Amino acid sequence: MQLLICSATAPEIHLTSQNLKNINAGKAEILITGVGMLQTMYHLSAYINSHKPDVIIQAGISGSFSNDLEQGQVVCVRNDSIGDLGVKENNEFVSVFDMNLIDRNEFPWANGVLENKNQILNDTGLKIVNGITVNEITTDLNRISYYINQGAEVESMEGAALHYLALMENIPFLQLRSVSNKAGERDKSKWDMKKAIEQLNFELQRIIIKLNLL
Repeated sequence: MQLLICSATAPEIHLTSQNLKNINAGKAEILITGVGMLQTMYHLSAYINSHKPDVIIQAGISGSFSNDLEQGQVVCVRNDSIGDLGVKENNEFVSVFDMNLIDRNEFPWANGVLENKNQILNDTGLKIVNGITVNEITTDLNRISYYINQGAEVESMEGAALHYLALMENIPFLQLRSVSNKAGERDKSKWDMKKAIEQLNFELQRIIIKLNLL
């Protein structure tokens, strides 16, 4: 089985990358896509066109909208979508789905979200959540409330790109996110990047072994 592990930045999965080198895991490759949806889509597409993997795991840190998620907690995202694709009218955000620019159920969309239905999602043993992908890290309280009302529990800048591409190419995938901070909190002293990265890599390696992906 050929496994692709991707992340926006190298530090997020450095511990796993080093461990894979130490055990000479030839069936797993690491891809650093860069930050944001555009870079992620480009580099993932280029990789898939030449090395179609059997499974893709995207791993990274995230902000959380939920009080039920603790710093350092690793979750698996089932549904993702692009949170800021739309227009702001009368101080309210209107999505492209609400404007009828995109059909909510035009594949790979399902009621406006990109859903991972693969069984491996349930086999991870992690808490399963809903994600939102944004171009701008969310700080506005009104926008945070909007995302919460849409059901979002974590936010990233790359998740929807993975979901869209993997669904279109029919490749099983996982999106793992480790909570480093509460969404909207800009005081970095209240973030815990170290714990989030350590736990992310611990769970990533556990899942690789548990799902027998090497």
